[in-house]
Amino acid sequence: MPRIAKAAPTAPSTMKELKDTLWKAADKLRGSMDASQYKDVILGLVFLKYVSDAFDERRDGIRAELTADGYDEGQIAELIDDVDEYTGRGVFWVPEPARWTFLASHAKGASVDGVDNSIGLLIDEAMDAVMQANPQLTGTLPRIFNRDSVDQRRLGELIDLLNSARFAAQGQGGSDGRRARDLLGEVYEYFLEKFAAAEGKRGGEFYTPAGVVRVLVELLQPTHGRVYDPACGSGGMFVQAEKFIDAHHGEGSDISVYGQELNERTWRMAKMNLAIHGLSGNLGARWGDTFARDLHPDLQADFVMANPPFNIKDWARNEDDPRWRFGVPPANNANYAWIQHILAKLAPGGQAGVVMANGSMSSNSGGEGKIRAEIVEADLVSCMVALPTQLFRSTGIPVCVWFFAKDKGKRAGEVLFIDARNLGHMIDRAERALSDDDIARIAGTFHAWMDTPPVVERAEAALPVVERGSEATETKRPTTYTDTPGFCYSATLAEIKAADYALTPGRYVGAPEAEDDGEPIEEKLARLRAQLEVQFDESARLAEVVRKQLGRVS
Repeated sequence: MPRIAKAAPTAPSTMKELKDTLWKAADKLRGSMDASQYKDVILGLVFLKYVSDAFDERRDGIRAELTADGYDEGQIAELIDDVDEYTGRGVFWVPEPARWTFLASHAKGASVDGVDNSIGLLIDEAMDAVMQANPQLTGTLPRIFNRDSVDQRRLGELIDLLNSARFAAQGQGGSDGRRARDLLGEVYEYFLEKFAAAEGKRGGEFYTPAGVVRVLVELLQPTHGRVYDPACGSGGMFVQAEKFIDAHHGEGSDISVYGQELNERTWRMAKMNLAIHGLSGNLGARWGDTFARDLHPDLQADFVMANPPFNIKDWARNEDDPRWRFGVPPANNANYAWIQHILAKLAPGGQAGVVMANGSMSSNSGGEGKIRAEIVEADLVSCMVALPTQLFRSTGIPVCVWFFAKDKGKRAGEVLFIDARNLGHMIDRAERALSDDDIARIAGTFHAWMDTPPVVERAEAALPVVERGSEATETKRPTTYTDTPGFCYSATLAEIKAADYALTPGRYVGAPEAEDDGEPIEEKLARLRAQLEVQFDESARLAEVVRKQLGRVS
């Protein structure tokens, strides 16, 4: 039997302290390996710590239940290892060599069954054991801990430090694995955000800012059916969809998740992310190029949400591809290939939201203008949202969101334009974020326009448009839609055609109306003229003072 690790230090009492502890743990390995490998090591260990903590908590719960029912220790020993008692509660089964107590007791390396093993080898074997015991994790967890590039001493110190964080004990509400899952889900997303910031431009390949994802989720409301992301990154779209469902008293099982990801490491991160959030998604048997080999060729999705890479110049282009219903995309830019791939995936009644570079709204190069015109005339565009700059730390390219709908109901023949460029707030010198109220205003405008209010009104995020002229600080959901100069406008297809099919919101919403201060124009001109005369007199006086001072110097 492995010796039991010493009692862990007192766990942090707040989420902030827990995140700080874990980020401190991550810094233990900074500098000893490249950023991408470092990320895999940290996220893999955090995941392993989570599954072990959730397993231990469920194990304690089973013991307490059996004891309360009068079972003796011998009977408990026979029943406590019933795998179904764990997996049936959404808890992964963790074999003994993969449990954190075992790993922590060998953090400095030790003899196991008479064989000397490094902690890295033990962790690799633990990852194998967890994947073998839980088929849904097959091919997901990293096995890179015993490589020469991983400092085994620092890895052992990292294990020690992670011992101070207990995911299961930190959960708020829920039961068994759900508490641990909610906690680790937040920590995992926090780490993804931190790693994306650290990796700069490359970070954008696997992470979309939560505020941007929420814009898509709050407008589309994916509460049921098939949800698809053809460039799923680390799975953020699916996670936010699950959160939306949970906030509206639904279950994550109400949606079926489908995705595809080009990068192997990112695909593995997405698989772990889905597992942590209790989502059983189909991301394909392996990673792959969506254009070269669509892993879900027959899928008809109820919702598509995507943030594909912008302006790809080298992509797997096939002019005979049946997805190019509205025209063959240019060889030097894949933006309209992504858009048409997504449209081809929509089921009857399906909806989609796609983050794109702003240039996609008005470009005419390589036949893009003609493709855009065909899509507009097919009445598939429901809404265009121009987002603020600097939402993505990884790129300075201004972005927008295209929304599509196979059935626009009474809004057939119209497109809603929302100019949200003035929303958001700077969280540091390089990055802007959308607040809950910002997202609520965008989503509320759309739902008022469609006359389809949100699924369930939430106290923390009413979906509003601020009433013009109102002095109230809180926003209110409009009962009917009205155009708001400078922010939103509902345009007919004829108006869009007259604008040469440009879909830039600023072209349609116009400028905000100047607020009327109530002062008659004649009185205002007289007052300003008098103020100007006084300022002229003061300017002349100061000029005379300066001349006198200069005369003394000379």
